[in-house]
Amino acid sequence: MAEKPNTTAPMPTTATPMALEAQSQNSLRKIDTKASEIYDNIPMWRKCIVVFVLSWSVLSASFSSTSLLSASTEIARDLQTTEQVAKLSTSGLVFAMGLSPLIWCPIARIIGRRMAYTACLAVLMGFTVGAALAPSAKIYVTMRIMAGIQGCYFHVAGQTILAEYFPPVQRGTANGFFLAGNTLGPPLGPLVAGIMMTYTTWRSIMWLQVAMIGVAFVLAVIFVPAGRLDQPGLALNLRGWQAVATFNPLPVFKQMRYPNISLTHLSCGFLSWSQYSVLSAPRHILSTRFLLTSPISSGLFYIAPATGFLLGTVVGGRYSDMTVRKWIDRRGERLPQDRLNSGMLAFFVIIPLASLLYGWGLQCNSCSTEKVGLALPIVTSFFTAAGLLAAFASLNTYCAEAIPKKRGEVIAGKYIVQYTFAALATSQSIPLMQAVGVGPASTIGVILVLIAGCLTFLTAKYASSMEAWADDTQESTKQAPWPQ
Repeated sequence: MAEKPNTTAPMPTTATPMALEAQSQNSLRKIDTKASEIYDNIPMWRKCIVVFVLSWSVLSASFSSTSLLSASTEIARDLQTTEQVAKLSTSGLVFAMGLSPLIWCPIARIIGRRMAYTACLAVLMGFTVGAALAPSAKIYVTMRIMAGIQGCYFHVAGQTILAEYFPPVQRGTANGFFLAGNTLGPPLGPLVAGIMMTYTTWRSIMWLQVAMIGVAFVLAVIFVPAGRLDQPGLALNLRGWQAVATFNPLPVFKQMRYPNISLTHLSCGFLSWSQYSVLSAPRHILSTRFLLTSPISSGLFYIAPATGFLLGTVVGGRYSDMTVRKWIDRRGERLPQDRLNSGMLAFFVIIPLASLLYGWGLQCNSCSTEKVGLALPIVTSFFTAAGLLAAFASLNTYCAEAIPKKRGEVIAGKYIVQYTFAALATSQSIPLMQAVGVGPASTIGVILVLIAGCLTFLTAKYASSMEAWADDTQESTKQAPWPQ
């Protein structure tokens, strides 16, 4: 039975403000595992270095998920294949990223987190080199998909490390800066690629990725900490059948029996559809609506969503911490789901308004055929991106807090769902726009975001009851007698 988040009893109404603050801090310590106590004396400057290293590793991995979207035409011409095959290779990479925790998290439990982290970077660099040297489309697609299998482990390991290093009232901010790498990678990829494609070939983009991963490898060797339970040196944590059993994926999916966990995963998936729809479409939109066909024009368009992603993740993480403090003052204790309340404005106001203006503004020929109309998608894509990552900020941190003893499995499950939706958006968003139009396609994305907001609201309000129901159901199932 999964462990529920611990909470302390509510403060008596006669408690003084100082007593209330003291008990609130005690509540924060009791909610989490004892892991954070080990790092209480680590100086903040060292924690900041760790955040930067983890963020850079995630940036290096996520950069490749969209970097070649601006170069699909040139890749198809060079490898003598179709543009659709080049785009599907990116979809395959994104989908493989979601599966990487099922492979690398068990490896980390066997050989230790630090060794697994550096080994994952080394393997990622090897497959990226293979893609850069690929002489044919088959080898290129294979290398890209194999590189994706490493991509998402850095997200899971990074959030787990930050949950150990930072107390809850700082965790949202730390996660915001950490996820800045994840959020900047997808828009920076096509931005940099579009500029580079004007002066060089797509293979130079791959070599840039190799260099970024190499820097991440060196930094990880120096700064990424070992896990609390890792054996010293090169000793293995697990051997024999125990090691083999860690590759069983059921513990990851088992956490989804909790409604609050499964609803959170779905919310992240719906948001990811909107995120990758924004990232996949610019070159198609600019070429069809504004007749801007050069890679650099589509690349520069990504400055707007990149800025929005960065602002949304940092401000959203900070605001989620402020929301946690507000609920501590109001209730006298902290519950992990309290921070989910910080995303309601983004879910129900910012993203829907910006997305609808973006889609239907492009749908309107009189708005999009004139050069002045280019300002509309630039501004609205900025606000859409900022809203998406502000909503993501609270969900990402909640997944690391909901079930402390199983945070690795919960985070891994989230990314499986999230990147499955991202892969679907990468491959299907442009065909959907071609079939129904940009406006209706954006409306579909808004509907998914509103559903995600409703699911998040239910989780924020009833998460404790959902966990109790799931545990009671499992307990009653265990105690039920076998039929005679």
